[in-house]
Amino acid sequence: MKYNEIDFDTYFKNYPNADGFFGKYGGSYIPPELQAAMKEITDAYFTICKSSKFISELRKIRREFQGRPTPISYLERLSNRIGTGVQLYVKREDLNHTGAHKLNHCMGEALLAKYMGKRKVIAETGAGQHGVALATAAAYFGLECDIYMGSVDIKKQAPNVARMKILGANVIEVTEGLATLKEAVDAAFLAYSKEYKDAIYCIGSVVGPHPFPMMVRDFQSVVGIEAREQFLDMTGELPDAVVACVGGGSNAMGMFAGFLNDPVDIYGVEPLGRGPAMGDHAASLQYGEEGIMHGFNSIMLKDENGEPAPVYSVASGLDYPSSGPEHAFLHDLGRVKYDVIGDEETIDAFYTLSRLEGIIPAIESAHAVAYGIKLAKTMGKGSVLINLSGRGDKDMDYVIETYGIR
Repeated sequence: MKYNEIDFDTYFKNYPNADGFFGKYGGSYIPPELQAAMKEITDAYFTICKSSKFISELRKIRREFQGRPTPISYLERLSNRIGTGVQLYVKREDLNHTGAHKLNHCMGEALLAKYMGKRKVIAETGAGQHGVALATAAAYFGLECDIYMGSVDIKKQAPNVARMKILGANVIEVTEGLATLKEAVDAAFLAYSKEYKDAIYCIGSVVGPHPFPMMVRDFQSVVGIEAREQFLDMTGELPDAVVACVGGGSNAMGMFAGFLNDPVDIYGVEPLGRGPAMGDHAASLQYGEEGIMHGFNSIMLKDENGEPAPVYSVASGLDYPSSGPEHAFLHDLGRVKYDVIGDEETIDAFYTLSRLEGIIPAIESAHAVAYGIKLAKTMGKGSVLINLSGRGDKDMDYVIETYGIR
């Protein structure tokens, strides 16, 4: 099946299907003891997502607490520097409260936990932005909060660790394996399997068993819906291309959701890291194959034994050996083009955006900025809208220590 065979007017009603599948990807591959817990979450979500009270409360939170809508900024100096006539714009999720897109779904998930009568939220985090966002949501709703984080990421993301603790979260260090995002997810799932009666697992991306890929996408779709309306208002037309970074892929799915049914080229940018050798990157859609991990079927990077391969990225939020099942589906359809950007181009973009536009991006977002610049250089005219998924406060110490001031 190709994307021109799909009716995108009804896409969000049809995908995922009732069993949580986007084509052959997705589903719920979990132990029997967790199946009832997942059904409870699914039933609760389908109930409240149609509730005017829930929708009204969530809209009020977005407006009065998160500071939505976030603006679009025109990058005039960067566009002039490129000099092709292509105009670059960024959707400013770095201006969302807590500094990234993550709060969009965390407030929704915590509101769901409140509706279900849970007392605790449990999650993993890589770059720390999801952990900060969930700790913020937990504080807002008066919930307990356990955040699992790999020891490597704890060292790289010290400012966010401090923020989580200040907000009252219990940050639990994970030292197994590579001690990064994949291991944090493993530990969080294990904890949830023991506490699901009193807690809800608030996954940090469009990954995991059904209903999480759908639920996180739905909460994040506010990004793309806002961006589409704002861009039309600013320019009188749609962008020629939309770009977002992809690890698990929550910011990208949120952005893409607003444009899937439009004549717009869509690009998802994966981390090439140090290069294409196994263990040097985390570009699952580029180099992976179909496989099951963390309760869902998608495209993943595998080692010689068929297990999740070791991955690496300069961005802690992107070093995950798979991508959301909807990204795998859109990849196979050909509706979204997935490509890669390495560490060096990413760090160059980090400094370029900071120096020319006064915006310090998260390293994750800098992947999308780097690709947007590269794409603009190949286009003779038009516009590129980049999802700036987060701000770079969390990354400054690491970048300076590792790469120096450029």
